[in-house]
Amino acid sequence: MPARRAEPAVRQVGSRLLLALAVLVATSVIVYLDRAGYHDNAGGELSFLDAAYYATVTLSTTGYGDITPYSDSARLINILVITPLRVLFLIILVGTTLEVLTERTRLQWRLNRWRSTVREHTVVIGYGTKGRSAVDTLLGQGVKKEEIVVVDPQRKAVEQASQHGLVGVVGDATRTDTLVRAALPVAARVVVAPERDDTAVLITLTARQLNKTATVVAAVREDENAPLLRQSGADVVVTSSSSAGRLLGLSMLSPHAGAVMEDLLTYGQGLDVVERPVTRAEAGHGPRDCADLVVAVVRGRRVLNYNEPEAAVLQLTDRVIVIRATGGGA
Repeated sequence: MPARRAEPAVRQVGSRLLLALAVLVATSVIVYLDRAGYHDNAGGELSFLDAAYYATVTLSTTGYGDITPYSDSARLINILVITPLRVLFLIILVGTTLEVLTERTRLQWRLNRWRSTVREHTVVIGYGTKGRSAVDTLLGQGVKKEEIVVVDPQRKAVEQASQHGLVGVVGDATRTDTLVRAALPVAARVVVAPERDDTAVLITLTARQLNKTATVVAAVREDENAPLLRQSGADVVVTSSSSAGRLLGLSMLSPHAGAVMEDLLTYGQGLDVVERPVTRAEAGHGPRDCADLVVAVVRGRRVLNYNEPEAAVLQLTDRVIVIRATGGGA
């Protein structure tokens, strides 16, 4: 679940253990300084080890009775000093235990509540460079953080996603149980962005088996693996290496065209490519009559270029893919 700004649990437990140890040492020193007022059934004067033993059994309320205070000063110190230290010692130990149990209960309650309410969300598999960029774009497009679930085999990556306010699942995404924990069967969108192409194929197969209707977008490094991913059930396949190579070649031939393409690919800066519904004012008109620059028309499950005859007249049920300046309204 999304991390809350709090002191790490290990640090909390460590600091409390040090405090409990400090109480134990302080009690041992107090008893040792007043050792003449204590009686040991084993005979002889109390050593520091005996004082530490008495402090341990006293603070833990074990109290074997083999070492007892008999002088008035020793008994008074037990009443006024050691008894409050005993209470403090117990508060530290019991408080730590209760807090751990309470935190576990609270986390389990949040997890159960999330599982019962999450629907139509987006599952991002792989929180590397591609996965993080996909999440940033989704957030820029208005998707809420609580509607995004990150799956990654690296605990460090999932903790990073949790710190950013996202729900994270640690595990192998090729396994069904991992994707079920991410509630993928009820997800609306799945982004497959692992480091290896063969892993992407296995994840896509597993995801499509669990969810027949979700939109699955997968990233691969090599073009030759793209058809295999489509056969595995991916709706859209993005080839990262060839796309980068084409952008490099375009930038070499025309640096300005390359800069424009880079601008279009970088969401939130300069120009953005967005998909939006056709407005009532635009219905019945051509793509060139829209305020935004229309590059394609989405009609049903088909994507029509703006200059195709079928796209000459926009319908109210259509959606258009447009290029607009950053921050432009819908």
